[in-house]
Amino acid sequence: MAGKSTFLRAIGLNAVLAVAGTPVAVSSARMTVFSLCASISIHDSLLEGKSKFLAEVERLRDTIHRLGSDKPVLFLIDEILSGTNSHDRRVATEAVVRTLVTSGAIGALSTHDLALAEIADILGMRGVNVHMQGDDADQPLNFDYRVKLGISRQTNALAIVRMMGIDA
Repeated sequence: MAGKSTFLRAIGLNAVLAVAGTPVAVSSARMTVFSLCASISIHDSLLEGKSKFLAEVERLRDTIHRLGSDKPVLFLIDEILSGTNSHDRRVATEAVVRTLVTSGAIGALSTHDLALAEIADILGMRGVNVHMQGDDADQPLNFDYRVKLGISRQTNALAIVRMMGIDA
């Protein structure tokens, strides 16, 4: 609700528009033609017999397969691998990010998982953690929609759960 998914979509849309030669909302930019690979709003499918996790892993596999193509990869990944346990999620996410980054891909990844935020600090990952949050921790739905450096230390989820009448 702070705007992370919308921000990822805006990055992708502006990148596509810029490469197409249309005006975009930036002060300056240098871009090349790229393969845009997004893993946003992934869903399960009863018809195809796929869980959300499997559908996302397939999307990430397709992104990794693009790494050897003639175009660089721009990846946008929202809440990576949220459909598995925290240990497997951490290990698999690091493997995916390491594969993308060491192959020259650039991109953005959103998460609420603090263990995944540690990946940005690993030598060679070239990551930077940023966050969005409101100025008042007592008003968890009041976001300012501004990107800030570092990891958010606000626990909005617990405040929102309490607002819904669930004692957390």
